[in-house]
Parts: sequence; structure tokens; C-alpha cells
Amino acid sequence: MALDESKEDDKIFDENGISFAINDKLFESVSPIKIDYIESYGGGRYSLSSNLSVTAPACGATCSC
Repeated sequence: MALDESKEDDKIFDENGISFAINDKLFESVSPIKIDYIESYGGGRYSLSSNLSVTAPACGATCSC
């Protein structure tokens, strides 16, 4: 997830006054997408989950997704 300006080929969603943009082709391959706002003692954050399948690199390195 990143802050960015929407582009012509993006789908735009508005939830509680906050707009989210995602590339149309990416949206087709990862939907459904769930975005939650979580509040805790350390502050608030967004949590994103989807059907995106991430595999580990062949070299055995780990990634943070």
C-alpha cells in the first residue's frame, strides 16, 4: 500500500471519506480486497488483505509483504 495519485486505469473506492485507488488489472487478480483501520495503544494503522498469493524467492531470502 502506498500514497499515490490515481491514474486513468485505476478503480477508485471511497470509504468514510478516504479514497483508495487500485490498478484495474491488479484488482481483477487479487479481489476481494479487505481494508481495515485498526486502533491500538500504539496508534492506528490500515490492514490490507486479499487473495494475492506471494511465494518466497528461489534464493531462500524472505520478503516482507
